[in-house]
Amino acid sequence: MLTINKLRDSLLFLYGEHAAAPTLERTLCLLDEYRPRIRPRRAELNERDSLLITYGDQVQASDEIPLQTLKKFCDLHLREIVGGIHILPFYPWTSDDGFSVVDYRRVDPALGNWDDISALENFRLMFDGVINHVSSQSEWFQKFLQDDSRYKDYFIVVEGDPDLSQVVRPRALPLLTPFQTPTGIKKVWTTFSADQVDLNFKNPDVLLDVLDALLFYAERGADFIRLDAIAYLWKEIGSRCIHLPQTHAAIQFFRAALSEVAPHVQFITETNVPHRDNISYFGDGTNEAQLIYNFALPPLTLNAFRTGDARTLSNWAQTLTPPSRQTTFFNFLASHDGIGLNPARGILSNAEIDSLVENALAHGGFISHKQNADGTQSPYEMNVNYFDALSNPNGGEPLTLQVARFIASQAIMLSLIGVPGIYFHSLFGSRGWREGAIQSGHHRAVNREKLRFDELQNQLADSTSLRYQVFSQYSRLLKMRGASSAFHPHGTQIIHDAHPSVFSVERVSPSGERRMICLHNVSAQKVSFALNQKSFALAPYQVLWLSLDGVKNNETEDRFKR
Repeated sequence: MLTINKLRDSLLFLYGEHAAAPTLERTLCLLDEYRPRIRPRRAELNERDSLLITYGDQVQASDEIPLQTLKKFCDLHLREIVGGIHILPFYPWTSDDGFSVVDYRRVDPALGNWDDISALENFRLMFDGVINHVSSQSEWFQKFLQDDSRYKDYFIVVEGDPDLSQVVRPRALPLLTPFQTPTGIKKVWTTFSADQVDLNFKNPDVLLDVLDALLFYAERGADFIRLDAIAYLWKEIGSRCIHLPQTHAAIQFFRAALSEVAPHVQFITETNVPHRDNISYFGDGTNEAQLIYNFALPPLTLNAFRTGDARTLSNWAQTLTPPSRQTTFFNFLASHDGIGLNPARGILSNAEIDSLVENALAHGGFISHKQNADGTQSPYEMNVNYFDALSNPNGGEPLTLQVARFIASQAIMLSLIGVPGIYFHSLFGSRGWREGAIQSGHHRAVNREKLRFDELQNQLADSTSLRYQVFSQYSRLLKMRGASSAFHPHGTQIIHDAHPSVFSVERVSPSGERRMICLHNVSAQKVSFALNQKSFALAPYQVLWLSLDGVKNNETEDRFKR
């Protein structure tokens, strides 16, 4: 009854009394249809949960199905390292490297099939719910273009010339795209590109078809569903069309429905927005996302290493308190996209953000811009490999120093409360693929290079290679993290004021029995300081994780002494 009440409340808010009742009835029938088809799985998170973020064809081999090659590689190298895999959109697509989905229910034949997805059973799986928009080549939109009566209200048609200047735009592209139909040209809402057509959630049929897709993912083995670009879901002309109450109500509807028949599935919201808006997607701690992307972490960590000063990062980290034991953060530093700047606004000064932009350009990166309400553009994200963002690829520094700096940044991410998300290229020490970005004309391609299985194997077997040095140290960090419940995603953390150049976090297990102090020098200088009546000296970019619960952990102590 509680679930029914939650579903009814969301539908009443979205559609009013007249439409809510029949939509609720259809919802309950859909849930009954899926209930016997969804296999229960582990729902609880623990310290061993971390997610590799990868494309389905990230590792390629001749005459092999890409998803099978990915499975072979992950089984060989990652079984004891990460707990799950986020396979970026593996559905048929037409643009944006998968985020313009043609069919929510199929696997791209170029990658494999559903059996290949199921074969990754050694890992928990995250699927993408790209539900703000679909491809212009999708069946839904093609039927809309044919004036099919079922799909005539599936998309947002704007008539006349209303004032849309308030609409928040993540990209500097036209908001409306004209399409020819049998009844004339229609201007259709396209937030991200002309090939990514926004769905009209004011139509209850759209809400239910999307719910059907999310339930299908649960049936197919999703443990996590990433709600892509979810902040833009609902549109109201005359508003900013971002973070609207109806968007939160739609998420609450999906959460209540999945909790009824697939309570093990956890939502992760992807909202590349200022931190105060980002955390609103926790809802009240029980009714929206279980995890949110911690978007402010990448630029704030980068700023700490650029300045050699961890104080801004530390001050912000003190605010990271999830609203309930049902929620936590999805921490990451790099992804298939760039390093977002909006999440840092209001935390870093304009001058500090400008400095990050200049640094990214100097290190071989690119800058993507967003459209402002006044018609101007401003930097939206830095398209640069995270290793390169930290260390200029043409700077001439010793490789050991560059690796130390990079590993220190990743250690900060791993030490924070939450679940780590580790982009494939970070785990394996990739540098930026600048030529790919130039050739394709897409800035984000700088961090999307596909790798050959045999070449990657050879590099990981060579102790002098960058990939070996990064992966071996990263692996050890992950193993240490997974060995202590102090790093439980629903534990607690205390940020200590140890030294301006040191990010110091104490992690405590939910039971309070295990404690770990994690020290990270973000500067190129040796630093000495006292903490808890004990003296420390850290070499440049040194990381020191120490057990405080009486458990002998010499390996942890010695690992990062230089």
